[in-house]
Amino acid sequence: MTTRSVSAFLAPRRRLQLAGLLTPPVLWLGLVYVVALAALLVTAFWTVDELTGQVQIEWTTDNVVEVLTEALYRTVTLRTLGIAVLVTVLDIIVAVPVAFFMAKIARPRMRHLLVIAVLAPLWASYLVKVYAWRALLSSEGLIEWAVSPFGLDTPGYGIVGVVLTLSYLWLPYVIMPIYAGFDRVPDRLLEASADLGAKGWTTLIAVVMPMIRPAIIAGSIFAFSLSLGDYITTGIVGGTTQMLGNLVYANVGAANNLPLAAAISLIPIGIILLYLAAVRRTGALRSL
Repeated sequence: MTTRSVSAFLAPRRRLQLAGLLTPPVLWLGLVYVVALAALLVTAFWTVDELTGQVQIEWTTDNVVEVLTEALYRTVTLRTLGIAVLVTVLDIIVAVPVAFFMAKIARPRMRHLLVIAVLAPLWASYLVKVYAWRALLSSEGLIEWAVSPFGLDTPGYGIVGVVLTLSYLWLPYVIMPIYAGFDRVPDRLLEASADLGAKGWTTLIAVVMPMIRPAIIAGSIFAFSLSLGDYITTGIVGGTTQMLGNLVYANVGAANNLPLAAAISLIPIGIILLYLAAVRRTGALRSL
């Protein structure tokens, strides 16, 4: 009777049903993510006792000023930003033709197999995939074996290795949104464009690309943001290369300077917010 009474009470009250469904996850998101992020940002304005190494709640802007003025942080920020942009561009270049083939050319059976092939790497451990690339990039790895007959060498451990590894890691996150975007494009538009005399490239650029722009932007957000905050890949295949995530990790661990680490983390957070603001101005987010 109690269950029936509650159901009868909620049946005509749609907003109350929606509130009941959304309140638990929103509270969880607020407590686990927003509150934790706010606490991290506040920590950037605290200090560390030089003798004990303990964090002290003494308000100061020294950490933020140091991050904004020191040449080291500017250099690492530009390097991190460049790597994130390059990974995003490479993933989009690879993802667009692959997603187009999956959505518009491949037969249903082949399409299902390709979707499985794209998603299969996600089933493997992150570390397993990164260490696999470490083996590939080594001086005795598969890449060295493949290119040595042509007088070339493996790129080894460095920025190139980081870009290749990150591009591989985040490629499925870029392919799937773009594939969904292509799948929503009606086939009759492609047929109409062909009937009007447009060639394949003209149809793709003038008809299809404007329609899948939101999907491309969605994929770029994944690749850009995940690359911007990564530090494990850089530590494994980056050699002496450092990104912002490595500086944050070093200050949290060995240096034991949590306020400085929090101040450094403001940089990728600010970059992501600026990127999302720029994307929002294009109006693409409203179409996702």
